[in-house]
Amino acid sequence: MSKNLPARLTVIRTEEVTPSMVRVVLGGDGFGDFAGNLDSLPRTYTDLYGKLVFLAEGFGYPEPLDLGLVKATMPQESWPVLRTYTIRWVDRAERQLAIDFVVHGDEGVAGPWAARARPGDVIHLRGPNGGYAPDRSADWHLFVGDEAVLPAITASLAALGEGDRAVAFIEVGGPEDEIELLTAADLELHWLHRGGGVAGTTTLLEDAVRAWPWRGGRAQAFIHGESALLKSVRPYVLDDRGVARADLSVSAYWRRGTTEEGFRQWKAAQQDAGMRPSGT
Repeated sequence: MSKNLPARLTVIRTEEVTPSMVRVVLGGDGFGDFAGNLDSLPRTYTDLYGKLVFLAEGFGYPEPLDLGLVKATMPQESWPVLRTYTIRWVDRAERQLAIDFVVHGDEGVAGPWAARARPGDVIHLRGPNGGYAPDRSADWHLFVGDEAVLPAITASLAALGEGDRAVAFIEVGGPEDEIELLTAADLELHWLHRGGGVAGTTTLLEDAVRAWPWRGGRAQAFIHGESALLKSVRPYVLDDRGVARADLSVSAYWRRGTTEEGFRQWKAAQQDAGMRPSGT
């Protein structure tokens, strides 16, 4: 199958990771198409991501699903909605992959779908792709993000080995939203709890990173999450602390106060303005 055609995957099971996060495990006959696309990537990424394709109800779609054909031959109201998500893990032996979803009630498209997903449900996934993997030649690694970034941070920490050093600042709602992070690296972990605060409106991450005693040596930084991080933590790390641009991966996963479509338009505008960050 062409990499431009999404893989048709089936829900195998769902799991509650935290009260606000649901894991959907996907597999089925389309896993081979996904694996072929994965094998075509030029390198291994720990921020591996794909675009989930949500079809509109009441329309018949071609199979295999060709999004270009859909846009060329079907009315605009039938065009699928695409959402980008990090792939938490891939199990080739079991022919399965997992995606973790932050769920906020009925808000958005992907979260409610994940909350309602049942074995046998079908979803299409385009990709995967990626833009980051930890460079183990760095003296240490910095990870900054919110719960939406946990899958990528978890996969990146797992890729580090003995002798590697890492520091992670992760904002979540509360202790119940923390997860176990497995790594062989020497990890300094800071969980930051919003409590009654609203996601995307606090300065917890910026305040914590700025107050932390910066380490010497070459740092590689992964700063992903709500779009405000691009204007707060990013310039501090890049300009004040001198992390090289080549060692900095920054990406907005979402933007407070905008719909998902509004966020996509905002991100496209940033890219058009030449401000495209690395990563998803």
